[in-house]
Parts: sequence; C-alpha cells; structure tokens
Amino acid sequence: MTTPKKTAVVTGASRGIGREVALAFIREGYDVWALARSAEALEELRKEAGEALRPLAVDVANEAAVLEACRTVLQTGAPRVLVNNAGITLSAPLTKTRTEDLNRVMAVNVTAPFIFCRELIPSMVAAGGGRVISIGSITATRGARYTSAYCASKHALLGMTRALAVEYARKGVTVNQVNPGWVETDMFSSAVGSITQATGRTQEQAREALAAMNAMGRIILPHEVAAVCLFLASEAAAGITGAAYAIDGGEPG
Repeated sequence: MTTPKKTAVVTGASRGIGREVALAFIREGYDVWALARSAEALEELRKEAGEALRPLAVDVANEAAVLEACRTVLQTGAPRVLVNNAGITLSAPLTKTRTEDLNRVMAVNVTAPFIFCRELIPSMVAAGGGRVISIGSITATRGARYTSAYCASKHALLGMTRALAVEYARKGVTVNQVNPGWVETDMFSSAVGSITQATGRTQEQAREALAAMNAMGRIILPHEVAAVCLFLASEAAAGITGAAYAIDGGEPG
C-alpha cells in the first residue's frame, strides 16, 4: 500500500522566503500548496518545481478569499504543515501612518495567519498532528523606529503563536515562529532603495549599513530561513512548540 505524500501549505510562496520554503519542502518529498496573489508568478514557480507544487492564487488580505483557499486545500485532505509566510511592511513615522495603513498591515500579517490556523489546524488534529510555522521578524521581540504598524503586527503574530502552542500542545500540533533579520528579498531591496533616496548613499553603502546592524555583518539568505522551517517541521522538533527562532546574524536585542 502506498503511503500518501505529506502536504504543506505555504503562503506568500511566489518569491523571497516563501519561494525558498516551498522549494525546500518539495525537495523533502512534500506536495506543496503554494499561495500568492500572482497566478503568473506561481505558474513560473510550478515550471521550476514540477507537479508537486499546487499553485493557488489568493489575496490573503481578503477574508473570503482565504476561506475559499482553505476549503480548496481541505478537499485534498489535511495538510501536515502550514507556513504563514505572506507579509507586508510599512515604514513611516507614527504621525504619517494612517489607520487604513495599520488595518492593511494587520490584515495580511495577523488576520490571515489567524484564519489559516483556525481553518486548517482542526484537520491536522483529526489527522494525527501537524506543524504550524509563522514567519515573523526580529521586530516581533523588539522595537524599531518608523515601524509602529509593522512592529505591532509581528508582536501580535508571536502572541498568537504562543497562545496556539499552549492550546494545541496535547493535540499533536506544534506552533512556532521564525524571526529573521534582514533577508535578501524584495523587501530588503526596497529598504536599500529608501536609504539611497533619503541619504544619497550608494546602494552598496546602504547594504553595508544594514548588514552592519548584526554581529556577523551580513544579510541572511532565504534558504537559511527555509532550513529552519524544515527543521521545525521534522520529527527532531516534535518537542518544540511556542518557540521564537531568531535568524538575524546575532543582531543585538
């Protein structure tokens, strides 16, 4: 009798960290539901990843779309792993952060992971267990200027992670968070561009300034974050729940 393949759900899977996470789980023998807004980007990823990747276009800021995506996933059975990776950032002084800006950040970074957890975790419990891994940020445990909305969202995500870890500790589901520092993604490139525009520094100088924020003096790579996710999904991590793993090059807290 053939053992069914394990399934992972990865949000924000078309680029950056999410893309590397999706590909890493496929290499480990998973089928992966890859969720992102762009159907075209997901199709390009499917060409690279093969039939183990199941593309599903969804805007996670839209609750109805998230619920429909969960129903689609569950039609094929309970996922073994959920990686809440989709996220957006916002850099602005408090007085220039509009309420609608805050609401948008919270919708993507907190409400969407909450709904995915609420809709998918029960199926994991019924299937004998699972893993939930949320991608946070170093701002989940510390403050940073001009990021009040983003920082609030990542603190909230960590609070949810810890609460669900306790709630499902005896039901076979672990819930953990990975908190990267600066990672070589589009978000990082945008930050470099903002520094260049605001200060007149070259892009290389801006990159060096951001890298210098951590003890290693370098930018984290997406595949390094994916490796931590694979560990947390493995049997070796069965006793880990409610944890926040910093992968930040030793950035001071």
